[in-house]
Amino acid sequence: MTAFADTASAGGEALRPHAEHAFADELAALAAADDRPRPACWKLSPWAVATYLLGGTLPDGTLVTPKYVGPRRLVEVAVSTLATDRALLLLGVPGTAKTWVSEHLAAAVSGDSTLLVQGTAGTPEEAVRYGWNYAQLLAQGPSREALVPSPVMRAMADGMTVRIEELTRIPADVQDALITILSEKTLPVPELGQEVQAVRGFNLIATANDRDRGVNELSGALRRRFNTVVLPLPATPEAEVDIVSRRVDQIGRSLDLPRTPDSSTEIRRVVTVFRELRQGVTEDGRTRLKSPSGTLSTAEAISVVTGGLALAAHFGDGVLRPGDVAAGVLGAVVRDALADKVVWQEYVETVVRERDGWKDFYRACREAAA
Repeated sequence: MTAFADTASAGGEALRPHAEHAFADELAALAAADDRPRPACWKLSPWAVATYLLGGTLPDGTLVTPKYVGPRRLVEVAVSTLATDRALLLLGVPGTAKTWVSEHLAAAVSGDSTLLVQGTAGTPEEAVRYGWNYAQLLAQGPSREALVPSPVMRAMADGMTVRIEELTRIPADVQDALITILSEKTLPVPELGQEVQAVRGFNLIATANDRDRGVNELSGALRRRFNTVVLPLPATPEAEVDIVSRRVDQIGRSLDLPRTPDSSTEIRRVVTVFRELRQGVTEDGRTRLKSPSGTLSTAEAISVVTGGLALAAHFGDGVLRPGDVAAGVLGAVVRDALADKVVWQEYVETVVRERDGWKDFYRACREAAA
């Protein structure tokens, strides 16, 4: 793993650095200023972890940028959970920053966010427990050298935080392998007559999608092993605009996109469209709307605006205009070619066309749909 990482570094800057690398200066400044008690194996105190996520100014003047914009209490509950022996489940609809929050929590707590199990329908039990190097297994039989530890086993042995993404997409029998780990804090290896016991500092963060209920719903036994924190959608348009603006700026700098003039007008339009269609009512509450089949999440708004900025920078005059985001908005809304197309057309003709100051956006939407 180290060799591959060194090779990537030699070939150029990582496209998407891990949180502990991208915000290394902030984490170092927090560690230097942090004089509060730290749980075993934690790099920072719970107070400093929460400050890292929510942002703030340190006594030496260092500005800690917010990683999550939302209710402070939710972050405090999440961090406090990790300081106990209870695992943490981040639950929410798509695009509520569950993965983003889990990565930054792991980076702040353990200094390493890479102990990760990505949940899919094909995730095997070995991804949660352990596997084998079959060449060594055949040559020498079962041995500790032939065993290939999972990220969960490594976190247990080192007292670190492990992440499991999309827990409800993992088959139920694989999910159940977590029950003994979370309740007994031990992972038996019957082939060797041994076990791995979790050392202090070990904990687990899982994420799950509200819309995946019924795919591989968590058993009652497993759900009881978690403290659940529900991450909501941004409460106000201003909060969502702020989130989109921050993330677009970060992504643009990481991709070396040319700087563009103020893009707040188009960002607010994209956010407004997404919020109104998502909630099924216009901002003023006067017009009821049909909602499309997609989620129209904050994450999708970030993607639409980022794509629009790339268009404006490389194929326009550098100013983000309605024509740069209209096609992206159309693609995000119209997932079902029949039903969603009708929803979008009604919204454009009854809301966008009649809204003051939106004539240019209306024309761009008509052209994108033509």
